[in-house]
Amino acid sequence: MFKELIFTLAVSLIVASPSFAMAKDGCGGACNVCHTLTEKEAAGLLKNIGVTVKSVKEAPSKGLFELLVEKDNKQGIIFIDYGKKHLMQGMIVSLDTLQPVSAHSQDLPQPKQVTSVDVSKIPVDKAVIMGNPKGSKKIYVFTDPDCPYCKKGHLELKKLAAIAPDVAIHVMLYPLPMHPGAYDKCRTVLETKSLELMDKAFDGKDIPKPTKDSSKAAIEEIIKFANANGISGTPTMVMPDGRIEVGMRDAETMKKMLEGK
Repeated sequence: MFKELIFTLAVSLIVASPSFAMAKDGCGGACNVCHTLTEKEAAGLLKNIGVTVKSVKEAPSKGLFELLVEKDNKQGIIFIDYGKKHLMQGMIVSLDTLQPVSAHSQDLPQPKQVTSVDVSKIPVDKAVIMGNPKGSKKIYVFTDPDCPYCKKGHLELKKLAAIAPDVAIHVMLYPLPMHPGAYDKCRTVLETKSLELMDKAFDGKDIPKPTKDSSKAAIEEIIKFANANGISGTPTMVMPDGRIEVGMRDAETMKKMLEGK
């Protein structure tokens, strides 16, 4: 489990669904008396994002259904509110323990505990390089253009490139399964290796659709490496010595980290 917590909150998706029923006497008993969601109904709500609903349970936090879903042979957790109007993704964390809690904790495979990787194994030929391609200091950033924290982090990477002229920033485009639109954006950027298109993608602007099968293979290679090395969230940084740092830092902090300060 990550030592630092990453919260990736999805943009709300408005879906057609009947309003939930409210008991005449108000809400004072068990939530599942009034609020229910079947696997079949959940599948209908999520038909546009291409996931298979494996299980629906009450989330540890009231007001939410917790869904165990599968896509491309990978399982994950998402949430739907009791009103069945919004989809959320991320994790619920206990304020007492500061650890993630889940109604499906026994159903999920335990993530591989990895604190470092062999940087020589990173598929850097699939990277888009910001900053100085010949820089003596290298940082590898696994990032998703549709991840809100990655969007903010991308701005810090641009600042880092400006204040650290000896740094090569290897951007490893890693679309998460729950961001269906990110996959093609990443493919297009890899096909062109265009910093301008990458900036547009992270800025939420439209970019052309991918046209080459090679870009799909490239993205799959990045995903395969990330999955095999315990990198399951974005943004995630890999330092020059292979140390994994979950999350992004501001440009000045990253510069000091690369300088060993």
